[in-house]
Amino acid sequence: MVNFGVISQTSDLCLLATADECLRHYLQLRRLVLLVQNFVAMAENMVTQEYDELTEALNDLFTNVSTMIKGDLQGTNNVLKLLETMNLKVAEEYEGFGDVASGLRVFVDRLKAKSENFDEYVQQIDAIEQQVTDLEVVISMLDKYVSLLESKVQSVYKMPASSSS
Repeated sequence: MVNFGVISQTSDLCLLATADECLRHYLQLRRLVLLVQNFVAMAENMVTQEYDELTEALNDLFTNVSTMIKGDLQGTNNVLKLLETMNLKVAEEYEGFGDVASGLRVFVDRLKAKSENFDEYVQQIDAIEQQVTDLEVVISMLDKYVSLLESKVQSVYKMPASSSS
């Protein structure tokens, strides 16, 4: 036998209906409630599954972006370490060049001082060269004069020889 108190609690429609109609209505409502519960469970499952897939995809995305950024930072760090090493090597090489440059400066200063001492000698050499040039001109003139005298002397000696012949 059907408990009418339970049926009347399930729906206001059952108050005036017969017991069979109330039972049928109760079973339909029960099926509907089960369908709604199944639908809600499926929807929650789908939402949870979609949420899990979205969460997993986002986690993968963030992991990959993090890996990419770490790789970029590591690459930049490696380049900076290489640059630092190169700078240290160049600094070591140029440290030696600084000593050489200081030595060269001292050498150039000494050469300059010696060059200034030679200026007086250079002026004397220039004066001697001018005197030599002047002497060459005089010698050339004397050579021409001697040649002229020789030719006159030869002509004087040759003339009496031709008259005696």
